[in-house]
Amino acid sequence: MDFGVAIFPTEAVQDPAELARMAEQRGFESLLFPEHTHIPANRESPYPGGGELPPEYSRTYDPFVALGSAAAATERIRIGTGICLVIERDPIVTAKEAASVDRLSGGRFLFGVGAGWNKEEMRDHGTDPARRFGIMRERVEAIKAIWTEDEASYHGRYVNFDRIWCWPKPVQQPHPPVLVGGNGPQVIDRVIAFGDEWMPNRVPDEQLVARIEELQRRAAEVGRAEIPVTVVGMMRDAARIEHLERAGVTRAVFWLPPAGRDEVERAFERDAAAVGEYETAGA
Repeated sequence: MDFGVAIFPTEAVQDPAELARMAEQRGFESLLFPEHTHIPANRESPYPGGGELPPEYSRTYDPFVALGSAAAATERIRIGTGICLVIERDPIVTAKEAASVDRLSGGRFLFGVGAGWNKEEMRDHGTDPARRFGIMRERVEAIKAIWTEDEASYHGRYVNFDRIWCWPKPVQQPHPPVLVGGNGPQVIDRVIAFGDEWMPNRVPDEQLVARIEELQRRAAEVGRAEIPVTVVGMMRDAARIEHLERAGVTRAVFWLPPAGRDEVERAFERDAAAVGEYETAGA
């Protein structure tokens, strides 16, 4: 199993370059940054984690700017979005930004995508929350067309453009992996339709095991190989990590606190210790 970390990159923590160096030096395989362009002050949507919405949601750097900084400071670690809210983004601009990060990092970009939960935020971008999953699919499909075709075009209900020239193209072939985030009832449909991996979070273990079984069964039915699964929000528990690895989880991502330097460094050490305990148990 691969191990990564995720953090809300804000002014309150080390800059993205330093975070990436720290993760790479400690042997982590990947570093993910989430995205929120803003948080509407007049909030209606409840925070999925319960309670008050943490302040870092309205304070994140743009993920692609942060990832560019992380890429320039490292050599091996994979860097990605966890997740990119494609329903709030122009697909042509996003295709260029993502391909630029992939090329400048030497092919290390992971494209985690999702539709989000904050309906007020979506509406500020002109997205009807009731149509967000259809919009998400078309924008991801359009981005992949731009990445893989010299003269890309796309004609859908929500995305429509004739032949365009758009470079750079990604280093990874046929394109960077698309990790479809989410836990909803139709998320497996979306993974099968346009994803390369599934990226769930906050799913009880036994429910997650059952859904991974469903994912792989349905993948086999359409002639696909086993689909990798990245769990974001892994607990520091060697037995749990081993259990989920047996179920088919291929990457475990620990959340780092969006706090001061000392707290982030302590969390890095706890995460590294949990990985070491897991590796020792399996030796």
